[in-house]
Amino acid sequence: MTAQKTELQDLPADLKRELLPKHVAVICDGNRRWAERRGVPRFIGHQRGVDALKELLRCCDDWGVGALTAYAFSTENWGRPQEEVDFLMTLFQRVLRQELREMVKENVQIRFVGNLTALPSLLQQEIFRSMEETRDNLGIRFTVATNYGGRQDILQACRAIADQVQKGLLQPDEIDEVTFERHLYTAGVCDPDLLIRTSGEMRLSNFLLWQTAYAEIYITETLWPDFDRREFHRALSSYQRRERRFGKV
Repeated sequence: MTAQKTELQDLPADLKRELLPKHVAVICDGNRRWAERRGVPRFIGHQRGVDALKELLRCCDDWGVGALTAYAFSTENWGRPQEEVDFLMTLFQRVLRQELREMVKENVQIRFVGNLTALPSLLQQEIFRSMEETRDNLGIRFTVATNYGGRQDILQACRAIADQVQKGLLQPDEIDEVTFERHLYTAGVCDPDLLIRTSGEMRLSNFLLWQTAYAEIYITETLWPDFDRREFHRALSSYQRRERRFGKV
């Protein structure tokens, strides 16, 4: 949250406040390509990606978007070179430690979703400390998907429900969408209205598969480190031009 503010502090005049998405989700793609195109080490691309995420969080807060979810590290990302994975884990830990005081000050409520038990112990400590210290904040809800996969999310929810059925705590005919959603990692957070993917890739990459069933999808060729307020403005403009019918006439 300490990234410097850029232009467009107030909601742009062409956007209608009543038509803003309540929840925006982003697949932060393109850090490595951004670095490769500039001939710099990958870690610089990841650091610039963190800056872009901090600026988007601030922009959502400034413009009145109540929730932001970012795909920070997928279950498949463990397959990257070990040096890169180690750097990312250290980067997450350092950013949390440095930014926590600012997030508390700015009333951000931060939450992490995914299989957090597989993360390094020191990172887990920073994660749980940040969630505990911002738990009662009433500002923007910032969810970070870390070691997250949409299929794994659905599977762990199925296992939890099956366990309740086996113990006699839940009857099969009592299982509905509301029951299922209570067992997802994202329980308690409304589904995203808008899903943004950077770098031009046209796939969900195992992100929020249940939750994005009716999300509007916005694809941009812009690489994540270059995604700024102007790019976000374009995404919101596209979103507000769409007619959301949810399968109805």
